[in-house]
Amino acid sequence: MLDSAMPATTTAPAAPCDTASIHHKRASVEVPTLLLIVIAYGGWLLTTAAYGRWPLWVVAPIVVVLLTLHSSLQHEIIHGHPTRWGWINRLLGMVPLSLWLPFERYRHNHLEHHIDERLTDPLDDSESYYRTPEDWARLQPISRVLLHVQQTLAGRVVIGSFWRIAVFLRIELRAVIRNEKRVRAIWIEHLLWCVPAILWLTLVCRMPLWIYIVAMVIPANGVVLIRSFAEHRARPESRHRTALVERAWLLGPLFLFNNLHALHHESPAIPWYQYNARYRVERDRLIAKNGGLVYSTYFDVARRFLFRPHDVVRHPTGRVPQANLSPLWPARDELSPRLARPIF
Repeated sequence: MLDSAMPATTTAPAAPCDTASIHHKRASVEVPTLLLIVIAYGGWLLTTAAYGRWPLWVVAPIVVVLLTLHSSLQHEIIHGHPTRWGWINRLLGMVPLSLWLPFERYRHNHLEHHIDERLTDPLDDSESYYRTPEDWARLQPISRVLLHVQQTLAGRVVIGSFWRIAVFLRIELRAVIRNEKRVRAIWIEHLLWCVPAILWLTLVCRMPLWIYIVAMVIPANGVVLIRSFAEHRARPESRHRTALVERAWLLGPLFLFNNLHALHHESPAIPWYQYNARYRVERDRLIAKNGGLVYSTYFDVARRFLFRPHDVVRHPTGRVPQANLSPLWPARDELSPRLARPIF
C-alpha cells in the first residue's frame, strides 16, 4: 500500500469548530506584496546583470530563487493581490521572467484548478497529474515508466522539470493551431513581453539564452514542483484532496506560505503574510476538514516520497464523479476533449 493511502499525520484531527471562517477585510493596496514584487524584479535585473562578473555558480542559484519567488507572486496576483485594481495587478504579473508560461494561460488554468469539486480530475483539473484509463492505455511503455517515476519526489523534480514544460508547450501548440479560447492572442502578447526580457539577457547581460533556460529556468521549475508535489491527492471527499505542510520555514516564505494549501483553497483572498496567523487560529478546524492530510515539513514529504510513489498515475475512479452520478465511475460520454493531454 502506498503511503498516500495512509494518514499523513498520526494525530487525530479535532472536531470542526463553529468559527469556521474569520472575516477578512482586504486592503486596497497590500504593501508587503508590492515590496516583494520590487525585490523580485529588481533582484532579477541586478543578478542577471552580474553575469560575467560573478561566477555562474553564484548567479544561477540566486536567479533560481528569484524565479521561484516570481512564480509565487504571479500565483498571488492571480487571486486578486496586491491591489483592488485588476489592471494594475495584471501589469505586475505579466513580465514573463520564466519565458515559457504566459501569465493569462496560467491565470485561466489555475482558476479552473480552484473548482474544488473537480480537484484531481484528469481532464477538468488542468494541474492534475492523474490520467484517465483511456489515456493510460494509449501511452507508450517509456511514457508510463516516466510518469510512474514522477510520482516520487525525486522524479517529479528531476524529470518533471522538463516534462511539465514540454507537455504544456505541446498542448499550447495544438491550442494555438486551433485558436482555442483566444490562445493565439494570448501567445502574441506573451511573446511581445518576452522580447525585452530576452534582449536584456542577451544584449545587456551577454548571457547565452540556453544557459538561462538550462541553469536557471528549469531548476526554478523544479523548486516549484516541490511545493505542488504533495498538495493534492485523489479522494472521494473533495475537502480531503488538499494537504497542509506545516513548519515550512525554509521553503514556505519562498512559496509565500502556499504550503498551507488547504487554507489557500478555502480562502485565496487572504494575503500571504497573514497565512500563518490565520492558520494558528484555524488549525484544528482545517485538519478536521481535510481529513488529517498533514505533513510536518517538506523534509517529512521527502522522507516519505523521495524514492517512493506518492500515489498511482491512473485516477482511482477514472474521473472525479459528478454530483449526480455514481460515486464509483462517471459517465464516459461526459469526457471533455478540451483539456486532453498529449500522449507521449
